[in-house]
Formats: sequence, C-alpha cells, structure tokens
Amino acid sequence: MGEWQRIFVQNLTVPPHNQRRRHSPPRESTAFQFILKSVEGDALKLRALDEMSDVEFQLRLSFFDVTYHHFFGKTWRSATRPLKAGLGHPPAVVFHETVYFHTSLDYPSIVLVVEVVATARRRDGTPQEMSCGFGIVHLFNSRSEPTNLNLKDKGLSLYHGTPRALLHPLIQEPIEMNKNLMAIDSCHLQCSLQPHPPLETVYHLLPENTPVSSLQRIPGMLTAHEGDLFQKPRLMKTVTWYLEKLSIHLYPSLERFEEELLDLLMSDQGNSMLDGNTLAVQERRLHIGVHNGFCFVQPPQVVVVVPEAEVARGRTGSLQRKQGAGVRPSSEGQALVLRSRIHLTEMVHHPAFGVVLLLEYVFSMASGPDGKTPSVTSLTTPAYMHSIRWAVWNPSLDATSSNVVLPLQGGVQHNPSHVLVYKTPPATMSSEEVKQVESGTVQFHFSTGSEEQPAVAGKPSSSTKGEAPLSKNPPPTPSPRSPPSPQVLVSTQDYSRGPGLSISQLSVPPVSCSSKTPSQPSGGALSSQSSEALRQLQEDNPRGAITHLESNLSYSSLAQESPTADQLQELPFTPVHMPIMALGPHSESPSTGLTRAALARLRASGFPQLLDCNKEPVQIVDPVDPVNFIPQREEADLLQNNEIILQFLAFTRAAEDRTALETWPKTIYFTFQFYRFPPVTTPRLQLVNADTSKAAPFIPSSHILVQIKEDGTLNLGSPGFQLKYMVDPGFLKPGEQRWFIRYLAEHTLQIDAWDGDSLLLVGSAAVKLKHLLRQGRTAVQVHRELEVVTMEYKQDTTVMSGEILKHGGVKPIGVHAVVRGRLHLSLANIGHLCEQRQRKSISLPPSRSRIISSHDGNSGFHGGSLLSSNDYSAGNVCQAQKLADVDSELAAMLFSRLREVSATFQHSSREASVTRRRKLERMLSVRRRESQEGDAAKKASLITGRQEDRIQHSRDLQIIEAYRERIKAESIASMLSQAITTHHTLYATFGTAEFFEFALKNPYNVQHTVTIETDNPELSVIVDAREWRHFKKLTQTTTPLEEDMFHLQDDLTPQVYLRPKETVHIPFKYQAFSLEHAATMQQGPMELMFSKGKEDSSAPWKSCGIQTKHIRVSFTASGGKLLAILSVNVESQPHVVDQTFRFYHPELTFLKKSIRLPPWHTLPGAPVGMPGGEPEMFVRCSDPNIVCETKKMGPGEPQDVFLKVAGGPSPQIKRFFLSIYTDPWLAAPTQIWQFYLHSLQRVDVSCITGQLTRLSLVLRGTQAIRKVKAYTSHPHELTVDPEGVFILPANGVQDLHLGVRPQSAGSRFVYLNLVDVEYHQLVSSWLVCLSCRQPIVSKAFEIVLPPGGGKGSNKRITYANPYPSRRVYFLHTNRPDLLQFKEDSFEIGGGETYTIGLRFAPSQSAGEEEILIYINDHEDKNEETFCVKVTYQ
Repeated sequence: MGEWQRIFVQNLTVPPHNQRRRHSPPRESTAFQFILKSVEGDALKLRALDEMSDVEFQLRLSFFDVTYHHFFGKTWRSATRPLKAGLGHPPAVVFHETVYFHTSLDYPSIVLVVEVVATARRRDGTPQEMSCGFGIVHLFNSRSEPTNLNLKDKGLSLYHGTPRALLHPLIQEPIEMNKNLMAIDSCHLQCSLQPHPPLETVYHLLPENTPVSSLQRIPGMLTAHEGDLFQKPRLMKTVTWYLEKLSIHLYPSLERFEEELLDLLMSDQGNSMLDGNTLAVQERRLHIGVHNGFCFVQPPQVVVVVPEAEVARGRTGSLQRKQGAGVRPSSEGQALVLRSRIHLTEMVHHPAFGVVLLLEYVFSMASGPDGKTPSVTSLTTPAYMHSIRWAVWNPSLDATSSNVVLPLQGGVQHNPSHVLVYKTPPATMSSEEVKQVESGTVQFHFSTGSEEQPAVAGKPSSSTKGEAPLSKNPPPTPSPRSPPSPQVLVSTQDYSRGPGLSISQLSVPPVSCSSKTPSQPSGGALSSQSSEALRQLQEDNPRGAITHLESNLSYSSLAQESPTADQLQELPFTPVHMPIMALGPHSESPSTGLTRAALARLRASGFPQLLDCNKEPVQIVDPVDPVNFIPQREEADLLQNNEIILQFLAFTRAAEDRTALETWPKTIYFTFQFYRFPPVTTPRLQLVNADTSKAAPFIPSSHILVQIKEDGTLNLGSPGFQLKYMVDPGFLKPGEQRWFIRYLAEHTLQIDAWDGDSLLLVGSAAVKLKHLLRQGRTAVQVHRELEVVTMEYKQDTTVMSGEILKHGGVKPIGVHAVVRGRLHLSLANIGHLCEQRQRKSISLPPSRSRIISSHDGNSGFHGGSLLSSNDYSAGNVCQAQKLADVDSELAAMLFSRLREVSATFQHSSREASVTRRRKLERMLSVRRRESQEGDAAKKASLITGRQEDRIQHSRDLQIIEAYRERIKAESIASMLSQAITTHHTLYATFGTAEFFEFALKNPYNVQHTVTIETDNPELSVIVDAREWRHFKKLTQTTTPLEEDMFHLQDDLTPQVYLRPKETVHIPFKYQAFSLEHAATMQQGPMELMFSKGKEDSSAPWKSCGIQTKHIRVSFTASGGKLLAILSVNVESQPHVVDQTFRFYHPELTFLKKSIRLPPWHTLPGAPVGMPGGEPEMFVRCSDPNIVCETKKMGPGEPQDVFLKVAGGPSPQIKRFFLSIYTDPWLAAPTQIWQFYLHSLQRVDVSCITGQLTRLSLVLRGTQAIRKVKAYTSHPHELTVDPEGVFILPANGVQDLHLGVRPQSAGSRFVYLNLVDVEYHQLVSSWLVCLSCRQPIVSKAFEIVLPPGGGKGSNKRITYANPYPSRRVYFLHTNRPDLLQFKEDSFEIGGGETYTIGLRFAPSQSAGEEEILIYINDHEDKNEETFCVKVTYQ
C-alpha cells in the first residue's frame, strides 16, 4: 500500500447531514485550537477495571449535530495515558495535547463531543474499552460567533454514559438542560477552546471537520524539528507539472463498452421513461485534480475527451451517437483522447501527493425522428451524469518526464471524489495483468516546468463553475476557503471555432446568461445568478419527478436586472393543474351500509351506557332531525358544565372497496383535535368481528373496537373506547362560553384513522358537532356512521418537458376519493351544575367595549415605597415595612455585623474547639467578678452597652441614607413611569385581529407632536382611515374617527399632533401569524404518543403551555418626554382547526399544490360568471418560509390557493396553518386549515402493468436490534421480501427486495413503511412513485353476462406457443375479483396450442368492464396481453 493510499484510507470522514449540505450556502470556515490538559474525578476508578491489567485512558473527539442527531467528520483519538492518584488529590489523567480543526458549519447546534475512554486487558489477554463519561463543547454561540472557552477553575462537566446517548430522540436543545443527561459529580475536564486564524493558510490541505494533533504531519506542510506544527504553519514549495497526449482505453473496445453501458442504463431506467426514444452519450468529461490523501488541494479541472475517430474525421458540430442496429463496429478510433495540455500548478514533491483522474459520462435521450440525439442547441433535452472510471497516480519524487500507463478502477470501493462509480467486469481471468487491463487504462505523458511551454491550442472554453448540476452525484464541492484555480474545459485545435460551452451546457436553457467572453480570466460561462436560476429551474421541473404534484406560481423572468425593453410580458394566469377541492369527507351517510340484523348485533355488544346527572339514560337524538340553534337558550341554561363524551364503537369495511380484504387493518388508532384541547392520539384498538357467521366477502361486516391491555390481551369486558372533555366555565376565560357554543354549532370535527400495525393512513372522517347542543335539555347523545375516505391522485395524461413552460400547458390531474370503511361513533353532551357560581359575576367587559383609558383603574400609583415594586389594591395606601424586608442588598449591608457577632456563638471547627472552651471560661470568670463588684459596676456596664448600640444604629442610619441617595433618582423615575403606565390584557388567537383604542391625553398647556413606538411589530397603529372605519364598524365602537390623522416618518413610525389638554383615541391592532409550536416534527414514534388513560384528554385549554407576551408602547413628545406608556399583555390561545390536509412528498423537494376554495358566499342558483357571486379571498400562512397566494380567475369564478412548501429530510413532518379571509383588512379568518407535509424517501419505478419489476432497498439498522416488518399501502401491487417479521441487526445493512406488479396504467404513489413490531415505531418510510404503462393488446374478446348473483360463467380461450422450444407461462389479470384462472401457470411445447380456462365471477351491477389477461414468460416478462370486454346486462 502506497503512502497516498494509506493516508486516504485513514482519513475517510462521515459527511454532515444532507440538510446541512444541500441547502446551506458556502460559508467561511472557522479555525479552532482545542487544548486538552487533564481529566480529574473519582469516576475514573471504575469497579469493572479492578480485575484488568494495563489500564490506561484516552480522549476521543467527535463532531455532533444536535438538530439532526447526526455524528459527522472524523473521530480523533489521543495517545493513551496512565492514571495518577496522589495522596490527598483526586485521581487524574494528564494529557497535555493540542488539537486543531476548522469547520464552516457555524450553527449553535454543532457541538464537539469529548469522550473519556478506558482501555485495558482482560485476564485472557483480550482488549477491553469502557466509556467513563463525555462532555459537550459548543463551537458557536446563538449569533454564530466562535466560542472562546477557557475553563480554568471548574473545568468542563462530564456526563454519565457514552456519546451514543445523544442519538436518543428525547435529547433536544438546549442539550445541557436536558433532564436525561446526568452530570458526574466532582469529575471534569480541564481544557480551553479558542479560534486559531493561522490555520487558514492550510485550509486547502486539511478538509473540514477533521481534527489533527499538533504533531501530526500533513502532506504539503513543512515539518518542524520540535514544537507545534500548526502554531505558524508553513507550506512546501509547489511546482508546475504538465500532462499531455492523454488517452483512455476501455475494454474490450470503446464502442462495445458504451453499448453495454447504454443497454444497462436503459434497462435500469425502464422503457416507459424513454417512451420509445433511445439513450445516447452526449459528452465525456475527465476531472483531473491533485490530492494529498486528505482532500483535493484545488478544485479539479474539468476537460472534455472525445473519441479518437471523431477527432481524426474533424467532426466539430456535435458528438452524436446513434444507438441500436445502425452502429457499425469499427477497428479504428477506439480511445478517448485529449490533445491539449493540463497544467497542474499545485503539485508538491511529497510521496502522498497524487493526481486523481475521474471519467464522467453525460447521457441524454435521443428524441429525433431517426433515433439520433437532438441538436446541441436543444433546450429541452434532459441530461444525466454518471461516473464511469477513476485512477490515481503517485509520481516518483525524482521524475521529470516519462510516459505513464495507469489501470482504471471502478465499483464500490472508496474514491477521492466520493461518488458512485460504474461497476468493473467480473474478475474471471487468472492473470493479474489481464485483470488490470480489463477495467481500462489511461495513458499520458508528463513533464515538469523545465521543458518547453505548451502551445496554445485555441481559446479555452468557459469554466463549468457556473454550470447547473444536472446529475444526482455532482463532483464534490471544495472548501470555500481553498485557493481558487481556473477550471477550464480545454478543447482541441479542431474545436477552436465552436462556442466556449460544453454540450451539456448548451443543452440547458440559456436563462440569464452572463455577458463574459470565454477568454476572460474569471472563466465563468454562467454567472452565479444564472447558476442559481438554473438550479431553481431544475428543482421546479425535475426530470422524472411526480409532475402531477407540481405547479409554477408565476412565469416571472429570471433576469431581474435586464433593461425594461428586454422584459418579457407576463401572460394571463392559467392554473397548471386541476386543483384539489377543499371539501372535507362526507360527514353524513345517506343510508347505512349495515343490515338491521348487523346493527342489532352491534348494539348488543355491551358498549357502556351513558347516564346524565340524574342517573338516567341519556336522550338519543336522530342525526337526520334539523337543529334549531338558539344562542340565548344555551347561555341561559343552568347546567353550564358540559361533559363532552366521544365513544369509538366499531369500524365497518366498505363493500365498494375492492382492495379492502388485503389492506384491512387488524388494529387501528385515531388522531384528532377537539376545540382548543391538545391533539389526541388514541391507543391502538383491536378490530374484533362482530358477525360470527360466514358472510360473503362483498357483504360489509362490522368490527368492534376493543382496547388492548398492557400484557397484549383484549379487554372484552368493555368494548369501544371512550374520551371525555370537561368544558367548565371555571376553566375557560370569561366570555368564552359563547365561543364554545358557536364552535359546536358551526364546526366539524376531523378524525384521522391509522393502521395500528403498518402506521399507514387508513382515511379521514368528519362529523358535525351541532347535535351536541343541548338547547335546555339535560343531556343529548347521537350515533353517527361516518365514511372514512382517503384521497388518491392519479395522473391521467403526461405533458412533454418542453410544454411545461408554455402558456396553457395544463397537466390534468385525477383526484378521486375512495371510501375505505365506516366509523361508528357516538357523541354525547351531558350537562352538570356549575360548582363555582361565584365566578359568574367576574367577567370581562363586553366585546364592544374596546376603549382603554388611563382613568379606568388599570394605571397609576397604587401604593408602595421607593424601595418596593409591590402593588397594593387598597387605594393610595403605603404599608409600613422593615427596610431589611424591602431590599435584599440593603439587608446584606445592615446585618453584616450581626452575622459576625452571631458567628462567634456558633459551633466552630474541630481545630478551634479548645480555643472556644478557653474563651467561655474567661467569660464566666468575668461575669463572676462583675457580680461581686456591686450595683455600681452593673450600671456602668449597662451604660457602656447602650453606647455601643447607639453607635451601631447611627452607622446603620448612615448606610441607609447613602443607599437611598444612590437609588433615589432611579426609584423616582420608576415610580413616575408606573404612574403613567396603563395595563391591558388581550386574548388573541392565530390570525384574528384584536382591535382596541387608547385614549391619549396631552397633560401640558402647550401642543406636542407625539411619536408612537412599539417593541413588537405584531402590535401596530392603524394609520389607514378605511381600515380604522372597518374595525369600528365591526366592533361597534362609537368614538370619533379622523381622516389623515397620523404622519409617518421615514422609518414608518407614526406621529400624531396633540393640542393643549386634548384627548385623542389611538387605534391599535394586534395580529399574529407566527406560531412557535407549529414547527417540524419527526415522523413515526414521536407522533405515536398513546394516551395512558381516558382522563389524559380532559386537560383544560391552558395545558398547551403558551407563554404570555409583554408588549410596551411608548408615547413620546418632543424632547424625549414620555406622555404615557401602554403595557399590553397578550394571552395567546390555541385556535380552532376547521380542516386538515395531509400530503406525502419526496424529501428535500418542493411541494406545489393548488386547493380550490369552497364557494361559501355564492348565492343559491346564481349563474356561472355572475359578478360578485364569489367574494375575493386572502390567505396568510403561519410559516413565513412558505409561499401562499390566491389569484382571482375572473368575475364569478372560483378561487384557488397556491402553496409552495420546501420539504425536509425523511422522515420529517412539517406542520403549518393557513388562515383564509374574506375581507381585505384580515379582521378574522373564515377558516383555518392545518397542513401536514410528510417527507419520505423517494423511489422511482418505471414498469408495465401485469409484469413483475424487481428492485431492492437498503435497510440500515439502528443502535439496537429490532424486530421489524415491511408494510405497503397496496399489497396487491407491491410485494416485499422478506414478507413477515425479520430481525434488523444493530448498525447493520440489509436488503429489502420489492416486487412491483401494477394493475392499472398511470402514475401514482405507493407507501412503504418499515415498522418495529414490538414497540410499534416507524423505522423507515418510502414513497414509491410508480410510472406504469399498459402493454400492447394483441387480441380482444367480448362476452355478455347477466348481472346480480349466480354461479358465474366458465369460458375458454386458446394460446399458441410461437417458439420452437418448450416454454412455461404464467397468467395474471388486472381484475382478480372478476376473473379467476383454472390454472395460474401452464407449460406448452414448441408450436403447440393450449386452452386457458376462465371463470368470470358475477357482478353486482350492470355495466361494462374491460378485463386484461397477461401471459408472462418464465421471468415474469409480458409476452402477450388479451383484452376481454365483459358486458353485464
């Protein structure tokens, strides 16, 4: 193994998390110096090490991302040190090592983990390592500034356990405050951390996140005889080397190699993706760079190599290559050549320096009429890049010029570019020389700078630096602080007259191109703005993406700085696809799906009976009966306590769902949110069949929901699951009772049903809550049968890539609802007497009283002192208090002498016990002598004691006087500020504007211009008179309104002019759109927090833990005088969710959706296109990073909401809210929608219906061994192997084999979950994107059958084997529910005919059905397809 290979293998690193690498812009790297001194503490003496020998200790450093729970970089290990334990000193290990590193991840969540490890040997001689604790060092603070850590006294605290504990999902920021981390008592690490700018000179030699010790040698750095190498690092001298006459030979020939490569790529991507087109080689690139074993010294140069035959023929137009039968083998030109020279200016005479060459192919689809590749100027040709071969060359130190031949490498081994490389041929030959040649060779001539200078072969091509990344595996991004080097696409003399762009660059739409010529030194073919625009264009329109999910929000030009004459005119807006209707699932079923006998069995299952407050059965109401809602009757009800009960009774399979038998869950759980209570996730409930008779499979059967005990058994004694909510006026804020009544009358409860085993969504249901209004009755109960519906998306027609950007390029989408079952739910509202009757008189002012004045008792001085901040509500009364009880600082000064005196009478230490006894004996003798002296002596002692007390008191008074003088100004200013401060409390919800007016008075006899300033932008002054008038009308406020009342400064701060002694009303509006708790969450186990009991969901609305906001509004006159202060306390309350949307989308991509708003205000029977029929809508989102907007389509036309959401990494869930308004001032939302975006790993599969397509997924084990099972949402189309429960080893890798056999053509999604069957946790999740096309139908048949019941019909068709040999065939159909085969497979000789027996099942309804019969070969590939048109009449 050479020096370069040894260093490269030893310094392989783990990259940071994908989210950090993909979405973070290039940042400046920061260098650090970390000094490790010693570790002290009793924790180093482990009992487990007492029976071991050679015990030593070691420090290990690792990088950790707290946000994504991800270790990255390279772990550094110190030398092992022995334990030193001196007499009277704690045990310690001295290291005295210095570590250097640099990183560009300047996030506060990036930490350095220091682990103390004990190494020893057992009695049998085997080594043993044990962790003694770990510490956490933050590299950056909250402002992304580097940390300067110097712990001289206390040191760095260590925690119990190993750093692997940080991977637990409960370990969240702030990590030091986490209760799951326990610090080790009296054990710490003496260390210091500080920035080290001198390390910046070797950034290009040392990769990021790679710690190195002070004595470690880095190739390219000069070594010192002694001392620290990195204190002032010095670089070795660089030399310039030239590579010329470079050629690449591939085995067995270039043409055969590329033919095999193209065939494999076409079979891998699938025929449906190509749509009859072929795949062609568009460009061949070669990356050449210098590598020192750690990293590339400079970014690799990128050159274009071409076949030798094309150069010999002088072809300069394009690199076209027709794939297929038209290619004729040729014996000449079987090499890829580069005639120009390569300049390597960063070479160093060091054995670890090597030249790395990477061959990369660019492929495109040949869409011409004759199968050729399109012209190089095509703007719509998709391109793919794949790495083919790589090689590394370690030159000898004394070489100056020679010819070099290197074997090419490939396959799964590590390479310096860290990319996937095309496989190498199997090593079946015996000779080692042949094995090297089998993978290909590269040969070139190299020379040093002492030889003649290279001739200019032509104008150099532009750099690929600004080229848009067209492949999933781009070249590695160099360090942002690395020295820049020109990346030149070198062309030959024959190509000097062509443009300075490579073919792949010409294939990209030339948006916002730079005006630089190719000969400019910067070498930028596309500007950075253009590069970003191309990347954005690629993200908005990925090749092979699930296009039916995507829509372009606008067609604005990418060149923002172009002249006005060059601006493109925007066309009238046209939706890109059909929108989703924002109508929830049907909450009412017109007719029940169960028979009366089934309903009787369901009611006799023993569900608990509900009783009202009088212990009588609750009155059951019919859900069909209309509800006459009278708010006054509800408010006048004496039973103000509402006990809301939800009973989940049973779940019935839908008869119309053909896949229900295969996907029917065994266990189920529900998620929902009632009113303002926290979201609820029920426990897993077992589905027990209530019908013991053997019914037909198409007849729906009801399953009772039964709770599962902790031991796994069923609680059959109490079927169903019950939840209670106590809505007590004592728990609600005053005046909220009417809001709750309105919620019951108008809102719908959304319930999501989930499979308890596969954790897949079964469907959603909705129930109206209006029947819970008691209207003076003691209690009411209603039984509902709700349809559980799931939405499925199918793309009907595809649009070519070039049509997406055209006006009117509409991609229709098929959205249809599938009824998966019916949920039997019982809702009840039982009234109770209110126990806290005294609170009824304490209420807030009416909603129309929105005027705040400084004379309403909410401001002014309420008593106290200058040293007290306490308020007293007993009028202007000052309550006397001791000074020591008022101010702790003053008390410390006054009682200092008292503590000194009292300390002499306390118990001293053991060393002072003898002295204390002697002093007590002296005191006793003095007291005896004083008693003998008589009364005169006693009087003299009393006088002396009084004098000492007077002296002490005078000293205390002097201290008090000085203290009061010092704080007098501050205390008086604070007291005066309290006197002009008015307090007001707001109860606000998400998206709702709270309006109020503040009566501001000018107390002076002169006029003033008052400036109004707030410290929170959510509270603002209404400066628009139209908006002010709207809110006054809405809240029925009768105060005067003035036009043009405010003057806005340059910073938009409002000012108002006040006359002497004048009072004006200042309108304020508070409105918040941001939610702190509506962030991202992890998918799976963190969401499945099952309730422990039925009482968990009865917590009041205050349990959400939302903190109070304090906003200060100051009214300042000229000269900085404060006229008044308004202190607003905002009590944020949870909002109501009207509808929930749940989307599944590939990770790290943009979700683009169009949702049609329901026509709330359209008049009944209004004709289409009537002006004013649909009011204009406005939307706001809780996440400012989400793009949402509405556009008016025309008078009377409906409106759509367009969303653009950036998805996170899998398996993250992003939750956000959308508020919809019908007024332009956004006073109150008409509806609030909740969105869940599940980011899943994406797997693209291109397949043919009826044909089996196989693929594999890589499963990576977690920290522990798990029993897992794979579940799929469409088991009849997607099968997994292993099918049952299997063991996933810890930190291991295992393949999961998939078999896809679609039954219908089109594009759709299939969900795949890997679930821990013991803990019911989601381990991994995939989104399988199927793109299916239908095979060619070779024969068609027609048959007429009677509908309804019956025994079915038997038919026969014949099939002839067209091959001369004997073959085995397999039969499949797209409708197994309507057609069964007599035999699923048959074997037939060459040229013989076989009769296939068919049995058609009876249909329940009349109509026509097209049934496909697939005849597949022994590899399950489709041979022929028959179509049978069945007419039921």
